[in-house]
Amino acid sequence: MAELANQVVKPLGTRRFPPDLLFVTVALLESLRDLTKLQKIRLFLGKPPKRNIVNHVGVGDEEGGVTNTENKHKRLKGDMEYMCLVHEHPYQAPCIRIELVESYIMGYNLVFIGVFLWSAMVSHNGLAMMDDGKLLSSSGSPNYDYADALDKAILFFEGQRSGKLPSNQRVKWRGDSALSDGKLQNVDLVGGYYDAGDNVKFGWPMAFATSLLSWAAVEYESEISSVNQLGYLQSAIRWGADFILKAHTSPTTLYTQVGDGNADHSCWERPEDMDTPRTVYKIDANSPGTEAAAESAAALSAASIVFKKMDPKYSSTLLSHSKSLFDFADKNRGSYSGSCPFYCSYSGYQDELLWAASWLYKASGESKYLSYTIGNQGWSQAVSEFSWDNKFVGAQTLLTEEFYGGKKDLAKIKSDAESFVCAVMPGSSSQQIKRTPGGLLFTRDSSNLQYATSSTMVLFIFSKILDRNHINGVNCGSAHFTPSQIRGFAKTQVDYILGNNPMKMSYMVGFGSKYPKQLHHRASSIPSIKLHQAKVGCNDGFSDYYNSANPNPNTHVGAIVGGPDSNDHFNDARSDYSHSEPTTYMNAAFVASVSALLGKTLQIKPN
Repeated sequence: MAELANQVVKPLGTRRFPPDLLFVTVALLESLRDLTKLQKIRLFLGKPPKRNIVNHVGVGDEEGGVTNTENKHKRLKGDMEYMCLVHEHPYQAPCIRIELVESYIMGYNLVFIGVFLWSAMVSHNGLAMMDDGKLLSSSGSPNYDYADALDKAILFFEGQRSGKLPSNQRVKWRGDSALSDGKLQNVDLVGGYYDAGDNVKFGWPMAFATSLLSWAAVEYESEISSVNQLGYLQSAIRWGADFILKAHTSPTTLYTQVGDGNADHSCWERPEDMDTPRTVYKIDANSPGTEAAAESAAALSAASIVFKKMDPKYSSTLLSHSKSLFDFADKNRGSYSGSCPFYCSYSGYQDELLWAASWLYKASGESKYLSYTIGNQGWSQAVSEFSWDNKFVGAQTLLTEEFYGGKKDLAKIKSDAESFVCAVMPGSSSQQIKRTPGGLLFTRDSSNLQYATSSTMVLFIFSKILDRNHINGVNCGSAHFTPSQIRGFAKTQVDYILGNNPMKMSYMVGFGSKYPKQLHHRASSIPSIKLHQAKVGCNDGFSDYYNSANPNPNTHVGAIVGGPDSNDHFNDARSDYSHSEPTTYMNAAFVASVSALLGKTLQIKPN
């Protein structure tokens, strides 16, 4: 320990710290080194920054730099401080960037870090370990390995892929499927995603999932990149966007579904085996579906922002199709409820038109799209949910940023966005969404986590917009919620899903030691075609696998199920599709929600 003490003390020069504090600090760092096989520990010391950077991780301090043990000064672009370890950890990248824990002592800011392991954590700001591997903060709220949760949430999409799988496919139990989709109509509709536990490709919710994934990439690019997940997320976005491009075969034609939902639901088959009709459905000028067309426009414009720098040509193609789809949706108005066999619209199409126009303005900068939202803000409604059917608060959140940027004509939309916050925040005088006894937002019993994840996503992004524009919060009657309070509540929803709930289980498959094992999911409930090549027929699938009490043979890592009932109870049963079926749009919203927590808390993998 003396060697390490010298390593810490020497660079400090004449700066003196209380011996007991130095001893504790060195002891902690020594334990850290022993546990992680560290070659060298660098202790950064600098004057207190002019702003509070607690709970942030980044590269450098724009306002003054930091000093390391080699007594070198660094000034790095950014607005947060940075700590790096040189190590031999076989699992992580060369530098581990975790929460910076600060203590102000004698006018200086002592900064050191915690490194996450499988089942151990050392820290010095009042954090304590729990038996199940979570970390308790001083407020008693558990923290999880949010980077691992993000990894798994994105990986889920590879298990939902339809079509010819790429050589870098990571979900190995899946195989190629539906390679003739659209062939009878002389259109290539191969690819895209199966939206849930069946083998139908529904274009409208697929586009919504693509929109949400793109929004996550736009809003949290640096956070996602910091844990090496941006490339995987971009691949997931492209897989959905490419299918929308294929499905948009003419300015006024969009294919919105592949597969007969009734026939598919009467069979239990792997997608690699399915022999149910691959019926195609489309919307056009004579049979419109404004919701589906406008959502597809939103997805492509959002995706165009994601790829603007790395693939300008592809981004331009996405934006061009987005504009065409928006024109089709707006000029040929007709509700999808008159054109759809499944996923029918209940909230109308005004929300999708505002949502699409908002994204088109953000992607193109063309004032006509902003004028469209201002001119039609009378459509905007104060709502309490964000879902594949109702996009109002998504548009309102995007446009609130424009309001704070000077577009004061959007006052009604900004007010409606605040109403959403008031509708879901506990303690609000206008709260509409109840919570379970365990604290989960509960909108509807069927697949409730889709509403919890999407509401959480909006809360995180809205709080970030407030911070960016130096707004101190939202007034909800007599209650006032600061951005920090909004984020704090949103975090409880993420943590509930990951295991901080009365069932003491994770609702994400493969995360933690206790999670759903009987997903209502055809592909994962039948042995992989890689291991069981004999065809599993429609009825055999029901008798041999659907009705089985055994866990699914394929672990669909990252899948988030519909979740518990209003009393926090979860029945892990394949037949209970309302609670045990995953969906793409549920996971897509969670990607943004968990990304918001990257670097904000100490992280540790659960057992």
